[in-house]
Amino acid sequence: MISAKELNRLGLPDDPRLMPLALKLANTFQACGADGGRSDETAHENICDAIRTLASAPETMLNHEHLGSLAGLFMELFPDGSDFTPRETPAPWRQWGNKDVEEEAVRQMENACRIPAAARGALMPDAHTGYGLPIGGVLAVRNAVIPYAVGVDIACRMRLTVLDMPLSRLFEHRDAFIMAIERETRFGMGAGFEKNARRLHPVMDEDWNVSPITRINRDKAWKQLGSSGGGNHFVEFGELKVEFPARIGDVQLTPGSYLALLSHSGSRGTGERVALHYSERAMSLCPRLPDSLRRLAWLDLDGEAGQEYWAAMQLMGRYASANHELIHAHVLKTLGARELTHVENHHNFAWKEEHDGESVIVHRKGATPADAGRLGIVPGSMCSPAFIVRGKGCEEALCSCSHGAGRIMSRAAAFRQLKRADMDALLKENGVELLSAGLDEAPMVYKDIHAVMAAQRDLVDILATFRPRLVKMSPDEPRRKRR
Repeated sequence: MISAKELNRLGLPDDPRLMPLALKLANTFQACGADGGRSDETAHENICDAIRTLASAPETMLNHEHLGSLAGLFMELFPDGSDFTPRETPAPWRQWGNKDVEEEAVRQMENACRIPAAARGALMPDAHTGYGLPIGGVLAVRNAVIPYAVGVDIACRMRLTVLDMPLSRLFEHRDAFIMAIERETRFGMGAGFEKNARRLHPVMDEDWNVSPITRINRDKAWKQLGSSGGGNHFVEFGELKVEFPARIGDVQLTPGSYLALLSHSGSRGTGERVALHYSERAMSLCPRLPDSLRRLAWLDLDGEAGQEYWAAMQLMGRYASANHELIHAHVLKTLGARELTHVENHHNFAWKEEHDGESVIVHRKGATPADAGRLGIVPGSMCSPAFIVRGKGCEEALCSCSHGAGRIMSRAAAFRQLKRADMDALLKENGVELLSAGLDEAPMVYKDIHAVMAAQRDLVDILATFRPRLVKMSPDEPRRKRR
């Protein structure tokens, strides 16, 4: 018997309108071949060859004794034909850093450069396996956007604010800083604010009708506005050390140590809904992509779905920025502190840019924009530093750098292999107080951030170093399967 999974590998889309008939006719054809005196193996090879032909040239199979009606239905459902023609040579790409980069992440980058719209790619030194494009992957494409190459957490973002308080205040008034974090944001899957405590921001007055997904999730987004969520998202206080005079944001900071607030989060549940909806839409519009490229399905920017996703992605970017703005504003207000300056950046997004003399869409999935002079933040772990960096505008890297240290251990492996006591000992050794976090975010699951930074000296300059001192993340949560 031939399975739906095998038919999908042979080129038939996993479409509920098509697959039941495909299974019925394919297995009938295979059985007829065996009954006609052919071996089961030969009959199976014949049906596989016939399905491949039908998937690539259905018009040639319209008069086939067994599969003609399937060919007709295929052409009716997918009149535009195949969306995938294998390239003779992949688009060029370059890798930064080889240490601890999984082979599968490299293979995913190679696959991404095989899609027809690909123009160029780059793989950052913090890279690890993702869905479709690896985390740490940068991909420029022509007139298309790939939802999974942006990522499930659209506009995941960093923000660092320098406070007007001396660093000593953090240790002298520890309880006040803990209370500020605990009260002014929310952690965990689905976490948000009740109606009488909801945050106010102009982003909620924008047009949320740009996509049916943003429209129906507007209330959910408002509830979660100003929250931090789960996973690897955090809010932390620490020491920002400036070794030499540096312009950070709009302020020239003199050498010394400063008290700073650092946050990491994205577009919360609504961003995820947008990502998953348009990823499924892209896969339905690119039905004949091979399995290795299925999560690299794209949306034409001239099409309705592509325009909807682009508008929704931009809205999610402004919403993610508003999240950070509110977290920082409310925490500082509770402390009675003022902002000296701040730095922020997305690292799961797509931008319209000029490279190699043409306009392209640059996807940075777990990668930070680093064009010449642009400031960004590259975090390590709760026991290692984060860095404020200034981009050098390296064209080979599509003006990008890493978005962090990158994982060397999956979440599942962390729960299996690590012990809370070892994590606590490491925190104590590094002078870090942890308010809450899951074992899957233990410092040991991340690469050496110093090695990552060394591997991208040609991409960024380091302006300042941030050391975490008081950290809050989501407590252990039920693990769920990512789609």
